[in-house]
Amino acid sequence: MHLHILGICGTFMGSLALLARELGHQVSGSDANVYPPMSTQLEAQGIALQEGYDPAHLQPAPDLVIVGNAMTRGNPAVEYMLDQGLSYVSGPEWLARYVLQERWVLAVAGTHGKTSTSSLLAWLLEDAGMAPGFLIGGVPQNFGLSARLGDTPFFVVEADEYDSAFFDKRSKFVHYRPRTAILNNLEFDHADIFPDLAAIERQFHHLVRTVPSSGLIIRPEGVAALDRVIDMGCWTPCQTTGEGGNWQAKLLKADGSQFEVWLDGQLQGVAEWQQTGQHSVANALSALAAARHVGVTPAQGIASLAGFRNAKRRMEKLAEINGITVYDDFAHHPTAIATTLAGLRAQIGEQQLIAIIEPRSNTMRLGSHMQALPDSVRDASEVIWYQPAGLDWSLEPVVQGSPVPARVMTDLDAIVQEVVDRATPQTRVVIMSNGGFGGIHQKLVQALEARHG
Repeated sequence: MHLHILGICGTFMGSLALLARELGHQVSGSDANVYPPMSTQLEAQGIALQEGYDPAHLQPAPDLVIVGNAMTRGNPAVEYMLDQGLSYVSGPEWLARYVLQERWVLAVAGTHGKTSTSSLLAWLLEDAGMAPGFLIGGVPQNFGLSARLGDTPFFVVEADEYDSAFFDKRSKFVHYRPRTAILNNLEFDHADIFPDLAAIERQFHHLVRTVPSSGLIIRPEGVAALDRVIDMGCWTPCQTTGEGGNWQAKLLKADGSQFEVWLDGQLQGVAEWQQTGQHSVANALSALAAARHVGVTPAQGIASLAGFRNAKRRMEKLAEINGITVYDDFAHHPTAIATTLAGLRAQIGEQQLIAIIEPRSNTMRLGSHMQALPDSVRDASEVIWYQPAGLDWSLEPVVQGSPVPARVMTDLDAIVQEVVDRATPQTRVVIMSNGGFGGIHQKLVQALEARHG
């Protein structure tokens, strides 16, 4: 069967392409924005990519068009697809229909940490010899691919609350019907499709409604939004994580790289791993609980943490040049920015930490998080905010309210020059964006090598 994917370079749709190819289908796709890591991953798998949304990409007609949720009415390919009466389906529905049927689905939902926790959970199962399938909104470095079918009934899926398609406004995760569900956290996000937090809570409850009574829901203790979700009705056993929860961690190192794991008051073991930050420890507890539900003992899971390498673009170390370290992080929300910087600060002490941030997510671009942004960077030494073309609000108030030195810049080359001039040995530079950021990562590394290498 020939499948054509509209929006194929999105992390979710690109992962679908890998699964479809593995199932034996002929796969092609088109997208307006083609950038790594998804573009390189697809090209390496021999999947044909076409730039833009020319109706000619749908000639001759494919057997089925899988429509990404970034596609809208008025898009030339969408209008051609509808006019020609081509068969089409949303990505989540295709996944549910052709991959998840009769699988034990382990779904990871939440505003933050979905990719990291999904990657970690897949690794815990893999290291225990369970060969799971997975679909993750990033490229887990333990696997080198964002998706695979796997060799057993177990399937880990990053469960996004974003809508499914222009013709299906339900959250993606409603399609997945998990037996094991992690609800990592819940804050307001996706202001382009949700009017308020209550609307997102309602979608999360739709997910809760699909988990069977023989399943398991894992959630942190004391998160008011998730408490409200569960209070709407829950028919599934729950386990909680965090202070006062079933699963607890006691930090042995302040940066979270070593901690004890406790379950219902019993010490399960001591974890040592490469990750840092309280948020990473919280992710670990959730993944350990989910892995235990499918038969991985806590002791086995704790031992496996040492071998975990996070997904690309999740505090991914890009380069170290004469003691100057550059990281790439997919921060898309003030809480994600704050927890990432806090984790690195706990690791490096008083050393210089420069954050370069592009407010690129739809919610950020709408200005919905403007009030929370200044405080999110308090663990940085200094911050450069990039004002991209088309941002409808000024970043100057964010700078004025910043607890650390900050400035707004509009030119990527100027940002690179500024950082190269200010960086010294032991400086950490974190580039934070959920997009390609104009190739600034490569430009900065090259400039640092030329000056400091």
